[in-house]
Amino acid sequence: MSRSSASFPQTVKAPTAGKIPAEETRHGISRGDDYAWLRAENWQEMFHDPSLLDPAIRAHLEAENDYAKALMTDTDELRKALFAEMKGRIKEDDSSVPLPDGPYAYGTKYEIGGEHPKFIRTPRDGGEETVVLDGDAEAEGKAYFRLGGVDHSPNHRRALWGHDSKGSEFYTLAVRSIGRTGDTDRIEKTGGSGTWAADSDAFFYTRLDDNHRPKEILLHRLGDPASEDVSIYTEDDDGMFMGVGGMRLNDWIMISVHDHETTEYRLVPADLSDLTPKVVHPREEGLQYELEEGGDVFFILTNADGAKDFKVMETPVGDPSKANWREVVPHEAGRLILSIASFADHLVRLERKDGLPRIVIRDRQTGEEHAIAFEEEAYSLGLGNSYEYDTTKIRFSYSSMTTPSQIYEYDLRTRERRLLKEQEVPSGHDASHYVTRRVHARSHDGEMVPVSVLYHRDTPLDGTAPCLLYGYGSYGISIPASFNTNAFSLVNRGFIYAIAHIRGGKDKGWNWYETGKRAQKANTFHDFIAAAAHLVSHEFTSHDRIVAQGGSAGGMLMGAVANMAPESFGGIIAEVPFVDVLTTMLDDTLPLTPPEWPEWGNPIENADDYATIAAYSPVDNVAALPYPPILALAGLTDPRVTYWEPAKWVAKLREYSTSDAPVLFKINMDAGHAGASGRFSRLEEVAFSYAFALKVAKKMDAEAVG
Repeated sequence: MSRSSASFPQTVKAPTAGKIPAEETRHGISRGDDYAWLRAENWQEMFHDPSLLDPAIRAHLEAENDYAKALMTDTDELRKALFAEMKGRIKEDDSSVPLPDGPYAYGTKYEIGGEHPKFIRTPRDGGEETVVLDGDAEAEGKAYFRLGGVDHSPNHRRALWGHDSKGSEFYTLAVRSIGRTGDTDRIEKTGGSGTWAADSDAFFYTRLDDNHRPKEILLHRLGDPASEDVSIYTEDDDGMFMGVGGMRLNDWIMISVHDHETTEYRLVPADLSDLTPKVVHPREEGLQYELEEGGDVFFILTNADGAKDFKVMETPVGDPSKANWREVVPHEAGRLILSIASFADHLVRLERKDGLPRIVIRDRQTGEEHAIAFEEEAYSLGLGNSYEYDTTKIRFSYSSMTTPSQIYEYDLRTRERRLLKEQEVPSGHDASHYVTRRVHARSHDGEMVPVSVLYHRDTPLDGTAPCLLYGYGSYGISIPASFNTNAFSLVNRGFIYAIAHIRGGKDKGWNWYETGKRAQKANTFHDFIAAAAHLVSHEFTSHDRIVAQGGSAGGMLMGAVANMAPESFGGIIAEVPFVDVLTTMLDDTLPLTPPEWPEWGNPIENADDYATIAAYSPVDNVAALPYPPILALAGLTDPRVTYWEPAKWVAKLREYSTSDAPVLFKINMDAGHAGASGRFSRLEEVAFSYAFALKVAKKMDAEAVG
């Protein structure tokens, strides 16, 4: 394969964004931006009402969609086939295993052809279902619909639920009597979920300001107008996220205030006897902690006292201040404790060591511990939810790149493991037809980067196979080596499917995250390039057959590696890509800018941070280079990565690229950051991306095998 556009029509002309020179100077450095006009001046209003978008900008975005459609028109039948395959791997009438809570059990189910879940309730030991909320019925007639939280009240009579009908992530909360239709107590501009008070007659929620920031926690009493809601706490620091949650014992309401490095908790009695939040420990830069109920104590997961990979402590409920924190599970370097869950007699933790997760159970009385064992080379593990505290049973999920998801019930006392559900693949799946491996690539500084690999057993490992290489590498988020039914549409056509577990995630502990952020962010990009090189040197694929893929901050990764090593990739798919990093981090009016400074740096105040970001920000580093074919995807009302970032990037790529490889930009005019909201609508977007990968790899006619 070459850097040419031979797979794409030559007669279709790409849209050309007009240039309107703009310039700003920071720290004595001037920077031009000819495409700044693509940002709507009324973007805040437009997120609420997309019809307010400037006609000139709308015309350009629609021209981009027309261009992408024209260049991909020969994939229409392929996309239909891909969609049918991926849909065929989904059990259309799938359902969860209802989770017990007192006299009832709560779960979800789908109807055949349904896009959204139906939330249901049964008697604890089974029986007639009661519909709590029907997602498909609520979505009817809406171009976009996404559910937020759905939470039943402690007395089991009502449900509090949220939805977003524009993709802007301004959610409406409402209350519904279980078993009935129609809502009461509607509240606008919330974060999407709330938490019931103990008496089930009131709930707490987070209100978003016009900049989409969570600024206030309020208490709403049922039947009162929203204008009379009681303000419980207001956060003045624009750099902080905020949320509110409850506990299974229904004794405390937790207000969490945090950024990417610092945490502060406040507590309010769930019986509403005192509405003045009590601080557990005042925010202290760099100190993180999470609270977990424990009866007369709180368990605390924290990095206090240099515990970089976290430790577990406990503190009395009567005075939970830091002076009373006592160590329960000590810090162990290289073993990252990810989360904890406490029960009447046991403390359960999910941790990662040597790149793989495990679940450890601790007897609260004796301190005796045991781990749940697994044998595959690479796998994904997750702790399930629980509504109940006084129980010896937990649930966990397990899958690998070849093994469908399995839900187990585990008895903490007897250690009995019972399979409750295994993911069904209606069109069939034989794990013996596939191979999964964990390999390690040597990065530029000698660090070994884990790469999870999946391929069909008949795929030749001689360098001729195409490869989809996925990466993220930010915010400490680790990409699990889990079962992905969609990926088999590529794997069954001869692709290698690979995940690069690069720095910026926590795949190898907290240090793996720290050495992939701020001043060391370039490690993330070098790791991804090294992963590609390793797959080539070990004859999994060749550079011109690798299609790189990443979304959001992973889309920023795509933009960075395209500038650093365009010759390493045959194509690039960047979904909702965060590519105008410097401009965004310089604009403190945008929703996520102040809270993101701990992750990326603050280029407004700090000249070194400015220089660091400027050195890799994709839009700022587009140059006269032979870029491969690139597909960028975005949503018009996305408040996280605004549409104008990829729009500007695409315009600049077309201006500078020295190859004739096309740059496509497809924007969903009815959606936001998460793309299409329904389970099948989302598959159409995946099919478009996969068709692009197959087109770039010249595998459009490849026959799928099983």
